[in-house]
Order: sequence, then structure tokens, then C-alpha cells
Amino acid sequence: MSAAAQPHPSLHVSGGALDSFLPAFTTLDRPYDPYPLVTYNGHLETIFAFFFRSTPYVRYQRECLRTKDNGTVSIDWVAGDHRSLPADTPTLILLPGLTGGSGESYIRHMLVRARSKGWRVVVFNSRGCANTPVTTPQFYSASFLGDISQAITHISSRYPAANLYAVGWSLGANIIVQYMAQESVNCRLSGAVSLCNPFNFVIGDVELRKGFNAVYNKALAYSLRRLFRRNALLFEDIDGDYDIRAAANCSSIREFDQAMTRVSFGFKSADDYYENCGSANVIKHVTTPLLCIQAENDPIAPAKVIPYEDIKENSNCMLIVTPQGGHLGWIAGDEAPFGSPWTDPVVMDFLEHLERTKSTSDSYSSESKENKNTLPATVANGAETFTRET
Repeated sequence: MSAAAQPHPSLHVSGGALDSFLPAFTTLDRPYDPYPLVTYNGHLETIFAFFFRSTPYVRYQRECLRTKDNGTVSIDWVAGDHRSLPADTPTLILLPGLTGGSGESYIRHMLVRARSKGWRVVVFNSRGCANTPVTTPQFYSASFLGDISQAITHISSRYPAANLYAVGWSLGANIIVQYMAQESVNCRLSGAVSLCNPFNFVIGDVELRKGFNAVYNKALAYSLRRLFRRNALLFEDIDGDYDIRAAANCSSIREFDQAMTRVSFGFKSADDYYENCGSANVIKHVTTPLLCIQAENDPIAPAKVIPYEDIKENSNCMLIVTPQGGHLGWIAGDEAPFGSPWTDPVVMDFLEHLERTKSTSDSYSSESKENKNTLPATVANGAETFTRET
């Protein structure tokens, strides 16, 4: 896309950083062309992408990171990349959605595309997700940033000469935007992309209880219920206002959050949790380049949750809203209907633009000159780690 070209009218493109980021993109001047029939509505597209999108093969090297409270998260590196890629290779962290992990098709498509561009890619798996062991009576939430903060610190210490970026989907998008806002000018990331971000959990909770959306609510509750039941023994003698029976038998996300999540993270109720965990509350504090991509017909993260004004007023943010896409669908573009989402090349355009225009961060440059080698995998800022191949 040339500097003079404008986004196609089929896309809503806005944001305080629009003028500075727009030259990065090579495809936004083309119409958003959804695949026929499959994209008839957001529900059909969401379901089709979940069940029928191809899943590229990736061989991972898993690193389990012990957190400060003795919990465990897992970081899946692409096997062999630590030997074949230079220490200053740009590094991309991928954050899946609720209960998702490194096996998700949308994660692997993005990973394969980034690697084809020469990037190092790593997937962050939350506690209990993608067979990550649960070692304490606590899972994760939309508001808890301790685990991702520690993982980002660990990854940046492994490759201090590399610029670090992140892409998050759904819950992972909300977490990465919250992290960027919390860290503000001290953020270790050089840029990030948010996809299908729920943004406002009060509105999202209401929407999930409407019509066909109840199907997603029950499916996600089933995943949470299964995760909890696999680790129920850890919660047997736990103190506090937990409702173990309700968590083990929840039929909605709200029931699980009321019984478990809000207690674990110090909220008075599920409503209190929802009011305070949405990244729409804090996106105005983001000071690092951020691209947000949403779908107008997303049934789980509807357009009404998007903080249009805060994005427009933030000189570091840009927003793209597509007319179709569903939730984690975006079945359009050259690889539709079974290949990568329409968003993948757009994401890489943005990230490569940032990498081209971003010199190695000043805060790490002196350290990089002294040490071009990676740190041992077993020592990183006092965190205990171990690895295995998956």
C-alpha cells in the first residue's frame, strides 16, 4: 500500500497513529472479500474456522516457568530455532484465547507466517492450558498480569539483543493490552497486535447470554469445568469464599467466575471482576505501538465493546474493523476457506514495519554489546525452569 493510498471503504480504519502506521500495509487498499456462504453470518464463520481451518504442523520445545507464587506457565519455542537463528532475531510472543494454547490453528498459522519472514516465535500457555501443569490452587484471569509479565521478562533476558513483540487473541488480546497499559513507558515490547479483544466484559457477559451466543458460553464453560476438574484436588482444603461444587459443575463462564475467578483475584463478585478487567478501561495509557483488529459481526467480542474514542485519541494506537470475520474467523483472502485468516498478512505488515523503523531499544543496547549469547535456559531472573520437547 503506497503512502498515498487510502484504506478500502469496506474497512473501518482509524486511530491516533493512523498517519504513521498506514504506510506499513500492503493490502488495506483492497476490498475485504469474505469467502462465499461460509461467511454468511458471524456464527457460521466462527464455527467453520474452529472445526475446519487447517492446523500446520509445528514441533515445539517446551519450557516450563515457575512463577513467583509457585504456579507454572509453559513457553513453547519452535524446536531448533535457538541454534539456527541469530541472537538479535526479532522475537514474537503469541497469546491464545481463553483455555487455548499452542495447538490452536490460528496460533500455528501466525507462527508459520512469522517464521517464514525469519522471526523467532514463542507461544505463551497459561496455567492448565495446552497440558501445562497446575501446581497451585489458582488459574488465570483477564486481569491478572503477573504470569505474562514474568514470561516477557524471562524471554527478553534470553535474547536481550532482540526486539520483542506480541500478538494476542480474544482473552490473550485483553491481557496484552492491559500489560502494555500497566507498563506504560517501561513496556519491554516494541509493539503488539490485539485481535478479537473482548475489551468490555460487562457488555460481553450480557451478550454471551443472548440467543445463539449461549452455545459459545456453554462450550467455554465446559472447557473451564474440565480444566478445573482435572486439578480439583489442589482446591480441596483451600480457604476463602470459593464454591468448589459450583466451579466443578458450572454451565456458564459467569458461574465459574463467580465461584472461582473473582475469589482468586480479590474481587467482590463476578460483576466487580467484569467492571475492572476490561482493557477498554486502560487502553488510553498504552504508549507502545498497538494495532487492534476487530470484526463487526463478532458474536463474542461485538463491535459495541470497541473503545473507538480512546483509540482515536491515543497517538500509539490504530484500529481496523472488518465487516465480517466472526470470532477468530476472518475467512477471507488468498488462503480462504481452510488456510490462514485474513488478518495474518496484515499483522506481519505491521510488525515488520515496526521492526524496520525500530532500532534496538536503548535500555538493552549496552547489555547487547557485551553479551551476544543467550542465557542458559535453566536460569532467568531467579525463575526456575525446565524444558522438554513436544
